[in-house]
Amino acid sequence: MSAMKFCRECNNILYPREDRERKILLFACRNCDYQEVAERNCVYRNVVHHSAGERTQILHDVASDPTLPRTKTMRCTQCNHPEVVFFQAAARGEEGMTLFFVCCNANCGHRWREN
Repeated sequence: MSAMKFCRECNNILYPREDRERKILLFACRNCDYQEVAERNCVYRNVVHHSAGERTQILHDVASDPTLPRTKTMRCTQCNHPEVVFFQAAARGEEGMTLFFVCCNANCGHRWREN
C-alpha cells in the first residue's frame, strides 16, 4: 500500500495513472507535468477483520430489516415463533448459495440454514 504522495514541483497530490505503452503504474500531478514511477503496483488495499461477535450482530439486525422477505409458513425451530426472515448468502467453504433463516422473535433471534 502506498502512502499519499505529493508533487515535488508544486506540492499538489499525485494520483495513480497507468502508462499503457510501458505497462507501468505512475503517480502523476494534475496541475503540472511531474510524474514518477510507482514503487509498488498496489495503490490501495482494504483489509477487513471481523470478530465473531460482529457477524452475530449483523444476523440479529437481519430480523428487523423490512426489505427482506418473511414467511409465516415456517416456524422457528427453537421458540416456535410463527414468522421468520430468510435470505441467500454464500456459506463459508461451500460453493453456491445457501438459504438462511432468522427468527423474528426479538427475544430469540435463532439462526439456521436450509438442510
